[in-house]
Amino acid sequence: MPHQTGNPWTVLSSTTQYENPWIEVIEHKVLAPTGKPGLYGVVRPRSLATGVVAIDGEGRVTLVGQHRFPLDQYSWEIPEGGGDKSVDPQLSAARELREETGQTARHWLPLMTMHLSNCITDEVAHTFLAWGVEEGAACPDDTEALSVRRVPFAEAVAMAMTGAITDSMSVASLLKVQLMALNGSLPDDVARLIRS
Repeated sequence: MPHQTGNPWTVLSSTTQYENPWIEVIEHKVLAPTGKPGLYGVVRPRSLATGVVAIDGEGRVTLVGQHRFPLDQYSWEIPEGGGDKSVDPQLSAARELREETGQTARHWLPLMTMHLSNCITDEVAHTFLAWGVEEGAACPDDTEALSVRRVPFAEAVAMAMTGAITDSMSVASLLKVQLMALNGSLPDDVARLIRS
């Protein structure tokens, strides 16, 4: 099946309907690929999303629990947060790891770049694998009430598979690390931790 590489949408006008320090909501008057007139709303986050699968010396993954306001439910996730778009995403991910868990890591490996909910937002996420973890004091934002737990890597993957973890960045990143472990594409020192 051939795919179209050009943009089949025609934007007639664009108006910012709402904005705050974190997001902008833009309404586009468009002609759809079929030529039919319509509206398309796009949410534009002002930050990059970042996430970290942090593996400690015992092969455990650090998870952060918090109540997610939009869903009105509690969520276990890898450490995540926003970063300035002009800053290296790994630096932002390292800052979030330190703030939320107190951990720092000596080794980093980029895992993936993801588009989150790409039908309504242009949000981009960058996730990383981190190991050589050292513990320290957490300093979460004053809007965050967080719980931190460390679980064996296999347990974290099982949580993603059973739906105990539903956050898309967490699920995708944990499964990517699992796949990398299975196909032998992880550095030996972190592969040994995951298998232990």
